[in-house]
Amino acid sequence: MSVSTSSKPGVERSARRTRAARAAIGGRFARARAEQRAALIPYITAGYPDPGATLPLMRALEEAGADVIELGIPFSDPLADGPTIQRTSQQALASGAGVESALETLSEYAAEGDCPVVLFTYLNPLLGYGPGAFVRDASAAGAAGLLLTDLPLGADPVLEAEFEASALDLVRLVAPTTPSERAAAIARRAQGFLYYVSRTGVTGARADLPPEVESAVASLKARADVPVAVGFGISTPAQARAVGRVADGVVVGSALLETLADGGIPAAASMVAELRSALDRVAQPPSPGDG
Repeated sequence: MSVSTSSKPGVERSARRTRAARAAIGGRFARARAEQRAALIPYITAGYPDPGATLPLMRALEEAGADVIELGIPFSDPLADGPTIQRTSQQALASGAGVESALETLSEYAAEGDCPVVLFTYLNPLLGYGPGAFVRDASAAGAAGLLLTDLPLGADPVLEAEFEASALDLVRLVAPTTPSERAAAIARRAQGFLYYVSRTGVTGARADLPPEVESAVASLKARADVPVAVGFGISTPAQARAVGRVADGVVVGSALLETLADGGIPAAASMVAELRSALDRVAQPPSPGDG
């Protein structure tokens, strides 16, 4: 992995960048909260639509108003993802994308980019790469966080502890079907932000949002020490605005990737700008303890 360096000055620069990246997640949510809006978190698949597009896409999303970027590492069997993200992963893999290329692109972006980046992936790619090596190289590349869809709380305490003790924030998932006590336990262990899945099933754009999202998010915000973001199914500015009235962050993935497929980077950036504009028009009440 080319992002590592054995020289002492290089190691020190990497350590500084790692600390800054991790702190940046909280800083971005704090800035959004100060502006009385939810943070905007677009998801993209590394290597889609082609390996050379990811870096300019990340830069365009930042310019359009993204607060945090979720960078998906393509995987051959993404069970939690719907047809759109599955298709983008397969296309990226066919183009030669994978863990190493994703980290190389991240390193290029982090050298000048301003958005904190959360790596979104599954356990198998990490196990194949080596968990310790992945944490080291992802941190050196400038990653701020890690979201593993198939590492639920308690599934592998040793591996969880390794990730939690690393320089990467381990972002946790809570589903609508998660029992209340377990949701509280997950909320206590969340780092960076807590990701609430707005509906059961796989990812994908939807025409409507479940009515229970508001109460579920309110309950999680009362239990978590980190911001609560909502994803799965958000596809329009109106939906983003509705979620942004109650959540600390709004995640948009499948709809953005479909827009990218249809219109390229300019269309994707335009969509993110529209979503950001929708969130900018939402005035949130202050969070408890804000003053």
